[in-house]
Amino acid sequence: MADQKKKKRYALVLDSKKCINCKACVVACKAENGVPVGKFRNWIDEEKRGSYPKLLMTFDPGQCMHCENPSCVRVCPTGASWQRSDGIVLVNYSDCIGCRYCMIACPYNARYFREDLGVVDKCTFCVQRVDKGQPPACVETCPSKVRVFGDLDDPQGELHDLLSTRRYLVKKAETGNGPQLYYLL
Repeated sequence: MADQKKKKRYALVLDSKKCINCKACVVACKAENGVPVGKFRNWIDEEKRGSYPKLLMTFDPGQCMHCENPSCVRVCPTGASWQRSDGIVLVNYSDCIGCRYCMIACPYNARYFREDLGVVDKCTFCVQRVDKGQPPACVETCPSKVRVFGDLDDPQGELHDLLSTRRYLVKKAETGNGPQLYYLL
């Protein structure tokens, strides 16, 4: 009897409290994926709270949510935006006509237009690395281990452990897209 390959469902868990805003994840992503100057596939939002002398600054990493039901894929007139069986949402540049409907449909503002290519671009979870069994560049590079990448359906995996034992937030869950980035509380 032949072994059937178990289907994976990739996701990312982020622990924003560990983020020190070093931007190693942003730099690693740009280097790994050839992201143009001034454009970003991932980012870190900063929020200042309080007033002097009790000030607090928080850092909130963000990127494409690789949704279970991605609105960007639904609105793409050419099928350039598509989703793999493992949940990774991609853009096929040769089919992209640059209409930017996917940018409008994304509730996370996780896409940008590449003027040099005339196409829309976004985070791919470094699919070229994932397909070789490596983590995305942003995960591997993070010195404070903010990001944990893995298979949601692996009961022995770190994601399963984190999401079953810790409270988490799914940003803008009400959009119906089913974002696959989980923020630990």
